[in-house]
Amino acid sequence: MVTRHESSEFRRFVGFVSLLAATCVLAGATAQAEEILVDGIAAQVGDDVVLASEIEELARPTIERMREAGVPEEQHIQLRKDALERLIEGKLIAAVVKRLELTATKTEIDTAIASIAKDTGLSLGQLADSVSGYGMTFEEYREKIKGEIERSKVLSTMVRSKVQITDAEIGVLFQRRYGEQREGGEEVHLRHIMVLFDPENPMSRDIVCGEVRKAREMIVSGRARFEQVAQGISNANPETGGDLGWIHLDDLAGWMAPELLSLNAANPVSRVIEMPFGCNLLELVDRRVFQAMTLEAARPALEQELFQQKTQEEYLRWVNTLREQTYIERMGVYAASSVAEASAETP
Repeated sequence: MVTRHESSEFRRFVGFVSLLAATCVLAGATAQAEEILVDGIAAQVGDDVVLASEIEELARPTIERMREAGVPEEQHIQLRKDALERLIEGKLIAAVVKRLELTATKTEIDTAIASIAKDTGLSLGQLADSVSGYGMTFEEYREKIKGEIERSKVLSTMVRSKVQITDAEIGVLFQRRYGEQREGGEEVHLRHIMVLFDPENPMSRDIVCGEVRKAREMIVSGRARFEQVAQGISNANPETGGDLGWIHLDDLAGWMAPELLSLNAANPVSRVIEMPFGCNLLELVDRRVFQAMTLEAARPALEQELFQQKTQEEYLRWVNTLREQTYIERMGVYAASSVAEASAETP
């Protein structure tokens, strides 16, 4: 049996707490928007309070983008209510940090920031410049990192220590992931750019495929990397630079396999491939003989996946218990609905 499993880096949980805060499904009247902007107490959380100004500060960047996109005002109100729930959760955790004396030290904060700078390939000065580009002072950034370290400590103390993973669970997940593996053959590591066009509009096809041809020229000439271009123009997996990972040849889409016949290390980028749905480019990153995944080889990744999943589930149970045990009262416009009940039901 695999017993306690501790994560070695707190950064795995940067943003974890806020991302786990449940999305609320509450309605709000447009006429209430200005009322929310007025500073005052938005919620009482035990001995602490959440101010309307805190909600505005947290929600402002997203609301500005929503306004630019023409999103209706009632959805702005909903976003503020979601922000309130995240702030309430933060107050609950802050109280646990104080009670258990888990406050992050200056050395821990400095070490974490230095590690983040190293991982991103930036100097401390460049990291500070990057932070300021998001409208945040470096001191505010330090406070954010301080909060994440403290949350990670809380997770280790109150949540992760309760998570256990058994060999049986790992075996079930292995069977689900790799139970029907191919036997032998070859697999390829591919990147893919796909730019969609309107199939009913020939001009749209010409424009889109023209852009993809220019993109191919930039890649082939070395003026840009494939993944950089994919991030900028692709409708398929732009966040990963179009990376498809390793795919067995037998599992490739029918139109892809013939294109790979002409690709190799010296000529890794395909021609522009016009399909009924859009224009495509493929990049052959590597080839290798396919080897079936064994349980022992897959165990670390499967164990980590299970650990994160069970940590999330345990965290939700724990934070909902905190909510039940703490006096929470939402004020004014925020008192219109029971946000806590909605969040408790939302995974």
